[in-house]
Amino acid sequence: MPYPEAYQKVLNADLLIRPLVPEDVPAVLDVERQGYSHPWSESVFLDCFKDNYRVWGACHGGDLVGYAVLAYIVDEAHLLNICVHPRARGEGVGRYLLRYVLATAAHEGMSQLLLEVRVSNHAAIGLYQDEGFREIGLRPGYYPAANGREDARVMMRALGE
Repeated sequence: MPYPEAYQKVLNADLLIRPLVPEDVPAVLDVERQGYSHPWSESVFLDCFKDNYRVWGACHGGDLVGYAVLAYIVDEAHLLNICVHPRARGEGVGRYLLRYVLATAAHEGMSQLLLEVRVSNHAAIGLYQDEGFREIGLRPGYYPAANGREDARVMMRALGE
């Protein structure tokens, strides 16, 4: 399956975006556990290596510094998880990875990308808005939180425009 030319080598602080494989899951779990208060389990990540999923990693100097997990359903991409290692935050890794998955999803024929984001995650919401996402709904109690549950904003961006 052909990918955009950006797949070959990207020049964002020598960041390389590549498809991840099940053998990358230990490194993904390390980033996940440092990045989230309620991390996904190993079995959830392993379940994402199916034909209708895309699991991308952002690597710098051979080290995994971020990843994104998408599900493709008919002509719609759903960003299920995106995380950047705390040491690499604020360096543009998340923005570059998001732009990469948007371009790849469009290249693969997806018409839009949907995502959920915690209502308290103002940095991510700002990034998504900067990249053309708009809020289309709210999912009450979607995320686990320290004191119960937290709502999610549902955001969408059309692709190929």
